[in-house]
Amino acid sequence: MSFTLLLNSSTWHQHIDSVNDSVSAHAEMVPVIKGNGYGLGQHRLAHETARLGSTCVAVGTVYELADILDVFAGDVVVLEPFEPRDAAAAHLWARMLERRDAQRVIRTIARPSALQALTQAVTSTRVLIEARSSMQRFGMDERELLATLADGSVRSAIAEGRLEVAGLTLHLPIAQPADEAGGRGPHLSARVREVCRWTGLWLAEISGWARQSESAAAIWTSHLSDGELTAVEVAAPGATLRARVGTRLWLGDRSSLTAQGTVLAVHPLPGGTHVGYRQRTGPRDGTLVVVSGGTGHGIGLSAPTPASSTRQRVVTAGTGALEAVGKAMSPFTWAGSRRWFAEPPHQHHSMIWLPRGCVIPAVGDQMTAEIRFTTTRFDAVIES
Repeated sequence: MSFTLLLNSSTWHQHIDSVNDSVSAHAEMVPVIKGNGYGLGQHRLAHETARLGSTCVAVGTVYELADILDVFAGDVVVLEPFEPRDAAAAHLWARMLERRDAQRVIRTIARPSALQALTQAVTSTRVLIEARSSMQRFGMDERELLATLADGSVRSAIAEGRLEVAGLTLHLPIAQPADEAGGRGPHLSARVREVCRWTGLWLAEISGWARQSESAAAIWTSHLSDGELTAVEVAAPGATLRARVGTRLWLGDRSSLTAQGTVLAVHPLPGGTHVGYRQRTGPRDGTLVVVSGGTGHGIGLSAPTPASSTRQRVVTAGTGALEAVGKAMSPFTWAGSRRWFAEPPHQHHSMIWLPRGCVIPAVGDQMTAEIRFTTTRFDAVIES
C-alpha cells in the first residue's frame, strides 16, 4: 500500500543548482526546509543544502529544530517568531539552550516584549528582528522597531554581547504590495521599494550602535525575483542580502517530481452497485479501483482557494456545487484523465471510479496524482 514520490535526481539537481547559481549572484541563499520538507523530507533537503555549500537553513518552528541541528552543521533560523508567552514552545526553547550547539540557532523576534525578555539571558542569544511588511502577519512597525532598539535594557544587552543581532528580516507577499507608495522610479517594483525603505531605516539605526557586528547589516528577504534582488543590491549597497528560498528551489521544476499511488484492487461492477462506507452508486457498468493514497498522506485535504479572477471563482463555485451533490474529483489520473472519487478518501487509500470503456489497470500499476507537496506525506521517495 505505497503512495510514493518518484524523483528524477538528475533533473532535480540540475534545477536546484541553477536556482542556487542565479540567487547567489546577488545574495546569500538561505534554503527553507520547513514543515514536511516540501514533501521530500527535511533530512533530504538538509543534505542537499550542505551539498550546495550553504551555511544556513531556515526551519518553520522550534519543534523542527533538534532534528535539523543533528544533520546540518551550519546555522539554523527558526522562522516562527519566539514568543515567551507560548508556554509549550518556551519550554522547548529552554531545552534547546542546553545543547552544545545552541549558538548555531537564530531566533526570529517579532514583538518588543519578546526581545526584552531575552535581555535577561546570561548567555549570548542570536536574533533576527522582524519588520512588519505588507504581509501584515508578524513583525514590528517602524515606531515599535525604533522604540525597542532605543530601550536601555536592549541597548545594554547588544553592547555587552548578550544579544547578537543577525540582521533585519522581511517576509514579503507573493503578489506585489498594493499599498506600497511609489517615488523611487518606475523600474522598481513595490516589493523592492518596500525592502529599500526598511533597509534605509535599519542601516541608519544600527550605524549608531556602540557594538555592531558585521552580521547586523544583513537584510533577510523572501519572494524576491533575481531581478528584484539585483535592484535591491544596487539601491542599498550598504546591506548584505540574504534570500530565503523554498518552493522555487525545491519544487520549481515539477517535471522531476511524480506522485503516484499503487493500484491495490480492481472491481468491475454492474450499474447500481452500492460501494464504500456510505454505500454510494457509481457509473453504469463502471470499474471501482482502490489505490494507495488517503487522508493520512494528505489526499483529499484542501485549503481555501486563492481565487482572484472571474474564471477561478466560477471554477471554485462549480466544484463546490458538485461536492454538494456528492461528486468530487480525485487527484488521481488514469488513461490521460483525472478520475472521480467513489467516496471521500480513507486514511491510507482512495476508491476511484473508471467509466465503461476505459482501459482497466492491473493490481500493482501506478496512478499518478496531482497533489500539493507541502501537505503531502509520502510512504517513500524513490530516486531514479
